[in-house]
Amino acid sequence: MIPKALLSKYQSYAALPIRIMVGIHLIIGTQDNVFSWERMLEFEKFLESQGMILPLVSAVISVYAQFIAGILYIIGWKVRTAAILMIINFIVAMLLVHIGDSYSNTFPAIVMFTGSLFLLLNGAGSMSIDNRNL
Repeated sequence: MIPKALLSKYQSYAALPIRIMVGIHLIIGTQDNVFSWERMLEFEKFLESQGMILPLVSAVISVYAQFIAGILYIIGWKVRTAAILMIINFIVAMLLVHIGDSYSNTFPAIVMFTGSLFLLLNGAGSMSIDNRNL
């Protein structure tokens, strides 16, 4: 068994791997839409087919919010603000797209939601711009 004192000593670093994993996933998942208007229009059509109001506006807001949040998570700046936006984004995604979907298809959205919830509640951790302990 690992002593509690040892674990507590490194607790402030727990957010770093979560920030990096979630941040990379957000960037990779949206970069095609950020750098290709045609892909953004495909996403708009998808949102429209799901009944989203203002699908193009929603697509642009969702994509850029995820892309920017991914960057903010990785560098550890404004992490709690980004987390709030991602929690809202993925609640909408799960309610709009993933209701009735398989667990394996919903899992990425669940991970992004729970990772963002962790970062909202715990902050960026000690290795972040937010805490200036780099």
